[in-house]
Amino acid sequence: MPGQADAFEISVSIQPADIDEIGHVNNVTYLRWVQDAAVAHWRAAAPAADQARLLWVVLRHEIDYKKAARPGDEVVARTWVGNATRLRFERHTEVLRAGDRTLLAKALTVWCPIDARTFRPTAVSAAVRECFSR
Repeated sequence: MPGQADAFEISVSIQPADIDEIGHVNNVTYLRWVQDAAVAHWRAAAPAADQARLLWVVLRHEIDYKKAARPGDEVVARTWVGNATRLRFERHTEVLRAGDRTLLAKALTVWCPIDARTFRPTAVSAAVRECFSR
């Protein structure tokens, strides 16, 4: 049963364009990191046949910003799938400062699988459920 202990991580880079007028990473950048982590996890863990057959759309994002990331910080996005139903998968993501693992932001995103040909919601295979569901 995958969960937080089985989280998938990626390193993310802070780019000059990510910094806002206050001197820290803009909130929109965190959303991009949440998306990047989800896509990387899918590509790393899902069976190839399911990657060819399925696309994912976001139904909802909820982000709590805890601490600011600043230029020069090294950042990690950590993600795992929580509750899942036939057409809704909750994905949790934490954005952490790499050096001290300080929580910078946390997100809950609800995703819906869609058929890559029809763009209509579709159920996932047992293999996907085994890889990602709890």
